[in-house]
Amino acid sequence: MGGTWAGVRERVLALRKAPRWWAVFGADFPDHGHNFELLPVLTEEQLGAVERRLGTELPEEYRTFLLEVGAGGAGPFYGLFPMKPPGPDTPPATGHCALPFRPELSAELDEHMCAEPRGADGQDDDTFAATYAAWDARHDELLDAVTEGTLCISDQGCAYYSLLVVTGPLSGTMWDDIRALGEGVAPVEPRGRTGHVSFAEWYLDWLDHAERRAWDETTEPPLRLKFTSGQT
Repeated sequence: MGGTWAGVRERVLALRKAPRWWAVFGADFPDHGHNFELLPVLTEEQLGAVERRLGTELPEEYRTFLLEVGAGGAGPFYGLFPMKPPGPDTPPATGHCALPFRPELSAELDEHMCAEPRGADGQDDDTFAATYAAWDARHDELLDAVTEGTLCISDQGCAYYSLLVVTGPLSGTMWDDIRALGEGVAPVEPRGRTGHVSFAEWYLDWLDHAERRAWDETTEPPLRLKFTSGQT
């Protein structure tokens, strides 16, 4: 194995023996910590079955990660969700991932939130109820639509999630699901430059950070990731 993921699986598994492995965020939680474990890799056949179920081909960096590093486990925050090939009892996919990714919907959601109907003098209860019901229905539509064309791959905690865009021009880039704040999605931003963060950049930066935290016994203050959504 060469290229982007050469030696990455070995580096991750080696962290289980690091003196301060527990100092890495998300590793040491009894119920949902990743403990620097990785699932077995997928075969090309298994990955093909996954993509057919999702209705879209996955971005190249993530595809090769699943084939060469692992199908889930250790990673940023509480780790990567398992990517299991569908079985006979796997429910059909919703088609959500295959829809176009439309980042502009987050701005529309923000505008919609600001236009939430308020009761006003002279407005009868029935009129207000109908107006609010229409606003609320559109709000629910937008909350769901902002994540179309993405795959949720990691739990950040507190109802925030990491998303990988899988359709359109931004395919392969990482975004934060911040709907828990009443907002939509926001790109993971690199420090010191403009542009987007790819899956490989996101994962390898976490691994570099984890190695510094876990192996350096003299390091007490948390080292920050280069990305604005990074954990300490």
